[in-house]
Amino acid sequence: MQYRAPRGTTDLLPEEQKYWRYIEATAVDICRRHGFSRLDTPVFEDSRLFIRSVGEGTDIVEKEMYTFQDRGGDSVTLRPEGTAPVCRAYLERGMHNLTQPVRLYYFCPVFRYERPQAGRFREHHQFGVEVLGDSDPSVDANVIEVGWQLMSSLELQGLSLLVNSIGDAQCRPAYVEKLKGYYSGHFSQLCADCRTRLERNPLRLLDCKQPACQALGDDAPRSADHLCPDCQDHWDKLQRYLALMAIPYKEDHRLVRGLDYYTRTVFEIQPLQEGGQSTILGGGRYDALVEQIGGRPTPGIGFATGMERLVLNLKRQEINVPDEPKPEYLVASIGEGTRDAAFHIAFKMRQAGARAILSSGSRSLRGQLRQANALGVQYVVIVGEDELEREQVSVRDMMQSGQEVKPMAQFFEEMNKD
Repeated sequence: MQYRAPRGTTDLLPEEQKYWRYIEATAVDICRRHGFSRLDTPVFEDSRLFIRSVGEGTDIVEKEMYTFQDRGGDSVTLRPEGTAPVCRAYLERGMHNLTQPVRLYYFCPVFRYERPQAGRFREHHQFGVEVLGDSDPSVDANVIEVGWQLMSSLELQGLSLLVNSIGDAQCRPAYVEKLKGYYSGHFSQLCADCRTRLERNPLRLLDCKQPACQALGDDAPRSADHLCPDCQDHWDKLQRYLALMAIPYKEDHRLVRGLDYYTRTVFEIQPLQEGGQSTILGGGRYDALVEQIGGRPTPGIGFATGMERLVLNLKRQEINVPDEPKPEYLVASIGEGTRDAAFHIAFKMRQAGARAILSSGSRSLRGQLRQANALGVQYVVIVGEDELEREQVSVRDMMQSGQEVKPMAQFFEEMNKD
């Protein structure tokens, strides 16, 4: 039997790592400039956290969560999204007592049982940011700025920022009734999923990817046309801040996002040619979420972006990503009794901070040089019987094809200076 990775998962191979490390380093640098701190939460949580926060009528809860009973009989769920665990940690760990707002970022795997597709697996990975404790629209603009700056810093081109306001508990119910009335008049044209959504989650009607439902969405009532005065003021200020930063965006009345906890601002970044099914980054405001899971009313906003999808777009656009550092030195041994000395020299080189490895096996010098070439190593430190007797090493520059003999003490002194 040959074991394989489960469907919808993959191995992150060494040659792929440079893309991940590049994205992570870029994201961390941006987060630090904006005052964010890192938070890591458990891979699994109490199932009730996601049922309560994400919403019972959502596809995530009904179809996609990995939920099971542990040996103690508790129902636990592998994390299907990152925001609810951050809010749980914010409450449980007393972060609501800190100076507000609290700015957090995270990298984490998430798990959803769905059809695997390009850039999205059943186990995939997210980078996300959350800001808790401030409802001002300038915070919305700053979070959107972080996401847009990440895309710009990664040099991704051909992207579109879509923004919408879906109101709050004051104005959304009236809008939802108008939406239901509109779609009820076209009930026969709805797909099977949307007929269910009409009663259980009407906003998701606008998010359906079926062609017939998409066509209906073009003429559906627009949430931004039905905002209460407070939501309208928030929406107007957000648009003004985006204009001040000269961040290009489009208002998209169909944008609602897929989770129940969103209020007011929602946004996505998409490739121009591929649309919503290839969304790279998405997020929004969730001012009622902390209260829903047992805390005081606490405003919040954030976004998440899929690491796999970012890597896919970096490759598609052939963006040059720095290679991971390779070993700089290979220590080669020649002759009887030199292997231990070569081993010790490689050890001392690493202690001095060099990237140094010992050659493999009992190859000839030519074989060891071929190994250095195959690994892309620039210098080969040759340890032979003559070198040991004279307390020297021979250093060959594989790029320049030159070789120099140095006293061992001088070699290590120079290395320590570097």
